[in-house]
Amino acid sequence: MANRLPLEKQKLCLRLLVEGNSIRGTARIVGVDKDTVCKLILTFGRAAQNLLDEKLKGLTLDHLECDEIWSYVGKKQSRLTVDEKAERGDIGDMYLFTAVDAKTKLIPAFLVGKRSADNCRRFMQQLASRLVMPKPGAGDAHHFAPAQQVFITQISTDGFAGYPEAVDLAFGGHARFGTFIKEYKNANMSYTPSEMVGTKRKGITGISEFQSRSICTSHVERNNGTIRSFCKRFCRLTNAFSKKLEHHEAACALFVAYYNFCWRTRHTDYSGKRGKLRSTAAMMAGITDMLWSFDDLFGELLNYGA
Repeated sequence: MANRLPLEKQKLCLRLLVEGNSIRGTARIVGVDKDTVCKLILTFGRAAQNLLDEKLKGLTLDHLECDEIWSYVGKKQSRLTVDEKAERGDIGDMYLFTAVDAKTKLIPAFLVGKRSADNCRRFMQQLASRLVMPKPGAGDAHHFAPAQQVFITQISTDGFAGYPEAVDLAFGGHARFGTFIKEYKNANMSYTPSEMVGTKRKGITGISEFQSRSICTSHVERNNGTIRSFCKRFCRLTNAFSKKLEHHEAACALFVAYYNFCWRTRHTDYSGKRGKLRSTAAMMAGITDMLWSFDDLFGELLNYGA
């Protein structure tokens, strides 16, 4: 098409977006209309989802930490009318469910939606579909060996009531599961720093009291800060919130693809200095054996429907 945006400009728009720029800011820098940027988000976001669905299969991950990060679409929940609360599920408070592997830092699954038990079940079923599940009868007694429960991973979550049922439904007892609850005080208003006064670790499935120290959500909570830094629509107290749910979902898929295949975390360094750069999460998880640049990711997205 004669009016099609050149690939170099498309690539620049997407690079700016995944590095934390807003839609209008990206439009001003590149010199395109904001509606064009929105169309790029939808197109490449769907391609990113296709890429993730294809690449994130047959994973072996030791410890998955799950959490939900708050945002909103259209307007905040308190601004919805009675009819909108009853009939609209695409506006108001929206949560991004994420799972992060503690070792590789990979995000194997994510889901955008209301913070409900149904979405929690959908999220856990998606997460389970990405892992290598044991064969039927793997834990049965055979060859004079006693029956034993087969665990493929450990899952740590916060105290949201929807997780225990969702984990049991998705993994059928093949995952060690525990909850990590933080207790705060002096939380007077929104965005006010609160003082953490205690924590409670509780093993639900396959985790004894002695092993409860392994329950942790620190990595996924730290990853929430990365999401708010590099996905502008999650940045608090700005006008960069999502106006439509489909754009919100597409932007999340684009960020997760960039994070998994291009972003390099650092080794933990307690000396106060920056740790050395690690390989990408996709390399650490054995999904790819090469370091992807953003150009490589852009080329792959073109092959997956962009």
